Parts: sequence; structure tokens; C-alpha cells
Amino acid sequence: MTRETTRETRDRGGPGEQVVLLVAGLADVAVGTLGSALGVVRGLARRSDAAELVSEAERDLTARGRLVLDRYAAAPPAHLEILARHALARRAGESG
Repeated sequence: MTRETTRETRDRGGPGEQVVLLVAGLADVAVGTLGSALGVVRGLARRSDAAELVSEAERDLTARGRLVLDRYAAAPPAHLEILARHALARRAGESG
């Protein structure tokens, strides 16, 4: 931290006050986002193809969820399995 950053921190209050300010800022963003989302939902409810849009959104969210799980939940191959594959490839290269 520079002296200027430290001075700004002291001028704004202690760490506890900073946490309160951060939480208040996040809450404000959340409320604004929620308000916007409700406006979008109201607009969608007035549409005649709302059921189709909901179904399409569900399919999209399901596909995104599947991608996330595939990306983060897939366990990497075991270390010994990788070594065995390399050994097999080396043997195949030597005999070929």
C-alpha cells in the first residue's frame, strides 16, 4: 500500500466501515439489477410467445449448466494412468 492509499483508507474510516460501505454498494447494485430484471419479466409476460421464450431459456440454462459442470467437475486423469500411456506410446514407437 502506498502512503496515499493508506491515508485514503484512514479518511474513509476503518476496515469495518469499509466493509459496511462495500456491502451497501453491493446491495444497491443488486436492487438495481433486480428492478431491471422485474421489468424484463413484466415485458415478457405480456408477449404471446412467453411460454416458448421460457422453454428456450430453460434449454439455454440447462446447456450452460452442463458446460460448467463439464468444465469444472471433470476429474483429471490419474497421474499413474498418464505415465502408463506414455510408456505404452514409447514401446509402440520403439517396436514400430
